[in-house]
Amino acid sequence: MPRGLALHTWTLDSTPLADVLRIARATGWDAVELRRKDFERASAAGASPEQVVDLVRASGLPVAAVGVEPGWLFATGAEQRRLFAVFADSCRLAAALGSDLVMSPIGEGRSTLAQAAASLRVAGDIAGEHGLRLAFEFNSRAAQINTLDEAREALAAADHPRCGLLLDAYHLHRSGRPGRGFADVPGEQIFYVQYSDVPAEAVQPGLDRLPPGQGVVAFRAFFGLLAEKGYTGYLSYEAPNPAAWAREPSEVAREALLATRALLP
Repeated sequence: MPRGLALHTWTLDSTPLADVLRIARATGWDAVELRRKDFERASAAGASPEQVVDLVRASGLPVAAVGVEPGWLFATGAEQRRLFAVFADSCRLAAALGSDLVMSPIGEGRSTLAQAAASLRVAGDIAGEHGLRLAFEFNSRAAQINTLDEAREALAAADHPRCGLLLDAYHLHRSGRPGRGFADVPGEQIFYVQYSDVPAEAVQPGLDRLPPGQGVVAFRAFFGLLAEKGYTGYLSYEAPNPAAWAREPSEVAREALLATRALLP
């Protein structure tokens, strides 16, 4: 069984973090997932990373994962060194929050498989120094590593014990792997799971995500296969959508939680 259901802060992007935490707890979510942007916004408002950590701790909600700034996979030179320094800082914050996981999407750019694997090994080493694992997410809209097979190929080439897959139901469906489309993935390779539904007709790809049951993803099959594989991590609801951001955030959070519970095994 999954550890619990986490509310990703991007889902309520127009809502201040303090309110997101309050709403997540009040509506019954088990945890939250934080982004690097949450810390950047706090810094721009004059708050230190330590103050953000204190705020999250005071909410009483566990942190399922902390996102890092993407781009390190394909970057080189000074920019990659900067991104790995930011990566290390995100690891430090994740550890301070009691999370055992950082996550990273692919980011922009292109490169060779060899460079991607080398970058993954460096990232895995940094995560390991903080006692963490890295969940690596392919993006169906990325220029490169936009499928499950390509993500697995990069991880296999890196061959690092701290690096594993992040499966996102949205990107799996968009890339032609709906429902049980990850049946060939060993359970131990799945480090983390995000989910949201895909509308029948794309309106604004990437920012058109919906609660489970409002789109075309076969969630009973998706969640059922995760259970069969023995997945015990969090399920994180990541559903950026301007239409949701314009609504009352408590209603958005409650609707998604109830929809998820209705489809779980």
